[in-house]
Amino acid sequence: MTLRLRLTLMYGAVFLVAGLTLLGVTYLLFNQQLTQSFESRYASDPGKKKTLIFAQNGVVLTGDAAVEWLRRQEEELRGAAVTSLLTQGAIALAVVGGAALGLGWVVAGRALAPLHRVTDTARKIAAAPMAERGLHERIALEGPDDEVKQLADTFDTMVERLDQSFDGQRRFVANASHELRTPLTLNRALVELAMHRRAAPPEIKELGESLLEINARHERLISGLLLLARSEQEIADRSPVDLADVVTHVVAQTAGDAHEAKVTVYEATAQAPTTGDALLLERLVHNLVENGIRHNVDDGTGWVRVVSRTVSDGNVEVEVSNTGPSVPPYDVPLLFKPFHRHGAERVVTARSAGLGLSIVRSVAVAHGGDVRARPREGGGLIVTASLPHAPH
Repeated sequence: MTLRLRLTLMYGAVFLVAGLTLLGVTYLLFNQQLTQSFESRYASDPGKKKTLIFAQNGVVLTGDAAVEWLRRQEEELRGAAVTSLLTQGAIALAVVGGAALGLGWVVAGRALAPLHRVTDTARKIAAAPMAERGLHERIALEGPDDEVKQLADTFDTMVERLDQSFDGQRRFVANASHELRTPLTLNRALVELAMHRRAAPPEIKELGESLLEINARHERLISGLLLLARSEQEIADRSPVDLADVVTHVVAQTAGDAHEAKVTVYEATAQAPTTGDALLLERLVHNLVENGIRHNVDDGTGWVRVVSRTVSDGNVEVEVSNTGPSVPPYDVPLLFKPFHRHGAERVVTARSAGLGLSIVRSVAVAHGGDVRARPREGGGLIVTASLPHAPH
């Protein structure tokens, strides 16, 4: 039972109790007044005697017979009056009670309308693809400063602070990533300068190669953080993009990595028009293909299949499937969390920063789509990015 229905039933119950009480009091007062009126017929002044005489249809009644006949008439009149009072009162109570229930339903609805606004706003925030995307919603309830308005204002204050917190976190990640790029670039230049000196011994060159590899990984991590911070913002400037062209371009870009990893990449493209940021969408497809190549078998039999298509629900999709190690179903949701890696990659030596699928998800959500994944029979993963179809 909803709160509105409970309030309506409560209003109806209170009205019914009040109506029954009123009807009972009216009955008692009416009965008392009727009794007093009947008894006054038999009362006489002091020192006098009242004699009742009735004549009807040639029959004359006097004394006790007249009194008995009069009392029977009074009882019949009392019964008819009480029956009429209770019957008509009950009918009136039922009619007015039904009207009271309807009025109670309307009043309860108006009283709960501000709470519905609070619920609708909370539902919009909860329904946002990412929590911080819906934090711009506000109730902004107007009216008297009562308990409901205080609740709405408190809710708005809480959401505003959460919005500021998420916004500050995004700015911090972006600013910190920008600030860290400069020393890493300087480190790479100094290491390359030391490695390429004519007098540099082999030990220095070997150490330099290790340092450059670590430096490159840090640069990839910072670039991924920057891209993740950018992809978590709303896409305001959209342009037409065909995912088939993006797939073809990315497959050509990653051909060298696939050849080096002894992985065969199959391409099956069909028109998949959408709108958005072309560079971000290219990064989405690139990360999917790159992950498919990187997390694969190393015996020369591995493959990656990239498909673009338009589906019947009005969306376009990019699906990347690959051979590779088996992925437990319970581990699939964790793959989309930042810095999570499947398997036993070391943090220092891993080529991946653990942001690939996190960026894919953020880019898809920023474009109004989503990403889902499932393990492939025989090993590997099937990842599908779904985006809205471009309007004609």
